Amino acid sequence: MMNWTSKAGAAHCYMAVNADIDMMVKEEIEVYDEPVLIQDVEVSVKQERECRQCDKSFPSNSLLIRHHQIHSGEKPYQCNQCAKAFSRNSHLIRHQRSHTGGKPYQCNQCNKYFSQKNVLIIHQRTHTGEKPYQCNQCSKYFSRKSDLIRHERTHTGDNPHQCNQCDKGFSRKYDLIKHQWTHTGEKPYQCNQCNKYFSHNTHLIRHQMTHTVEKPYQCNQCSKYFSWNSDLIRHQRTHTGKKPYQCSQCNKCFSQNSALTIHQRTHTGDNPYQCNQCDKAFSQKCDLIRHQRTHTGEKPYQCNQCIKYFSRKSNLMRHQRTHTGDNPY
Repeated sequence: MMNWTSKAGAAHCYMAVNADIDMMVKEEIEVYDEPVLIQDVEVSVKQERECRQCDKSFPSNSLLIRHHQIHSGEKPYQCNQCAKAFSRNSHLIRHQRSHTGGKPYQCNQCNKYFSQKNVLIIHQRTHTGEKPYQCNQCSKYFSRKSDLIRHERTHTGDNPHQCNQCDKGFSRKYDLIKHQWTHTGEKPYQCNQCNKYFSHNTHLIRHQMTHTVEKPYQCNQCSKYFSWNSDLIRHQRTHTGKKPYQCSQCNKCFSQNSALTIHQRTHTGDNPYQCNQCDKAFSQKCDLIRHQRTHTGEKPYQCNQCIKYFSRKSNLMRHQRTHTGDNPY
């Protein structure tokens, strides 16, 4: 008969073994749960647990169970602040940081903090210059897989995000959302100083700099200052003459991506800016704004000599020549 001491020893041994098993499962979950590159990790465990619906295999039963939630749509983890539900506890934890502002992951080079480890890894590539994702058609490299996927659509012409009002397709979901605002006129971003509204957050941020007059980026050739680094880069092309954006149909080159986008509409016939009063459509937003003045009668441009008003700046400039006598042609 086993005495009390041997029973206690056996129980302790059983608990220790189970604790080790729990730790192994936890480690497996952490490895597979982290959305980072894992192709360099050698998995030595035999793939013997298969999903009966899609035939995928997993090295542990816990991972197989979690995989089944993809098919069932089960989301057992719910946020107690906004009631959103998630299929994984780790996803819930990351989401809750959007409420708390928690950023536990720190870059060891510039000390910036991030709420997710995979975002930190992507950020660190700005220091290392690493670009692990390569396009198999033109051999360009990208630091993010999402950037590669969007780039590949320039080769395939795939536009998976479709507008439900005009059936236009877009390669990025954000581009679709921006386009839909041309139908709704929605401007969700408000300036807290002058109460102006903007359709894009970037437009709001740029506008707010007109209040702060903050211009931290300086050109090293003409000493002009800019609020945005992207504005500085575009400006520097006026010195270098660089035109990195090329049309894939007629090979014309442009110094700005926005100029290329507008030019490409001459090939596609795309007119994304539609008047909500007469249904006329335009390829550029500025053309739509000028057109809308024919409905409103607005004349925002004033001559400083005879106080006449004009709906277009070009008309004002032509009028001012009647005062100056300038004949440029």
